[in-house]
Amino acid sequence: MFSFSEQNDMFSRRCVWVNGPVIIGAGPSGLAVGACLKEQGLPFVVLERADCIASLWQKRTYDRLKLHLPKQFCQLPKLPFPEHYPEYPTKKQFIDYLESYASHFGIKPQFNESVESAKYDEVCRSWRIRTVSTQGSTRSEVEYICQWIVVATGENAERVVPEIAGLGDFGGEVIHACEYKSGEKYSGKKVLVVGCGNSGMEVSLDLCNHNAKPSMVSRSSVHVLPREIFGKSTFELAMMMMKWLPLWLVDKILLILTWFILGNTDSYGLKRPSIGPMELKSTHGKTPVLDIGALEKIRSGDIEVVPGIKKFSKTMVELDNGEELDIDSVVLATGYCSNTPFPNGWKGNTGLYAVGFTKRGLSGASSDAMKIAQDISRVWKEDLKQKKQKVPTHRRCISTF
Repeated sequence: MFSFSEQNDMFSRRCVWVNGPVIIGAGPSGLAVGACLKEQGLPFVVLERADCIASLWQKRTYDRLKLHLPKQFCQLPKLPFPEHYPEYPTKKQFIDYLESYASHFGIKPQFNESVESAKYDEVCRSWRIRTVSTQGSTRSEVEYICQWIVVATGENAERVVPEIAGLGDFGGEVIHACEYKSGEKYSGKKVLVVGCGNSGMEVSLDLCNHNAKPSMVSRSSVHVLPREIFGKSTFELAMMMMKWLPLWLVDKILLILTWFILGNTDSYGLKRPSIGPMELKSTHGKTPVLDIGALEKIRSGDIEVVPGIKKFSKTMVELDNGEELDIDSVVLATGYCSNTPFPNGWKGNTGLYAVGFTKRGLSGASSDAMKIAQDISRVWKEDLKQKKQKVPTHRRCISTF
């Protein structure tokens, strides 16, 4: 990689030319792109605002978390999970895998660098990416200049905190699920879990297992499926059927099998959407809940399913049906959102690429990562042949910065 830097003492700003793409984000998607580029022999730089890779997994997930899908659907390109890993790896095992993945491909992100802006310079035909890094009282700025930019910040970069009447008046603890680690400190307490997706279900189950008393808010409809059917992953079974059957029929079969295994979830306050689970995932990106034991606790009454929230007061919550609950704490399992505009596919214009935004999980991100690396490699090799003996226009432009 050809690079140079320019230091301005007054502003503590450096300018760096990257003779390859800049990848923004060192989560699984960013690492996957880096590995694929490495296989193509292309130089690159990875920028990460946190101080570690996969910061969502390392710092914003609960202790009991496991992958909800079998490991073959979650491995990144070019390096499978170790054979001794279980079918559903734990949080620690997945983080260890990502660490070894980065080490195996020699991916060394620039940590603690937060991207402030990324603009395409029409004159220089290059991207200008401005970052800020703070070390103690020292604030430094860097401008990376490159031909390609890969946005890999993901769909879950920022937590979603809904506006709920009176929540600021509530006197107990209020946290987002990204801050929740274990139910140990909630033993004997009444906890309201807002949200009934995979996180809400699993947090409620964990609270139960630590002798807390969770009430789970189910405001909207949700598909709850068994994690396995006839000893095979439900997701794997669905993928197999979708190769041969239309989507509506796959959904019909899944829901019939689910009814035999789990019963009528509507009777527990978990209303099913009118659209089937796989069609809903395909068209709206909404993932079905894969049950790992929460439904049994709901049946037994250890987890109470309650309707939407009307308002909070200092010590209680009033529900949409008029019921009032005394509660000690609130966990907002209300999901995450992206911090960038959603791209239209993995490839944009002027060297812009995006990975991990297709709502197809880790397998979708891996597929896009391979496409991106192949596309950049093709252009890079063509440019190299055409400009081998020339000084690029954008490099002359940079020298006057």
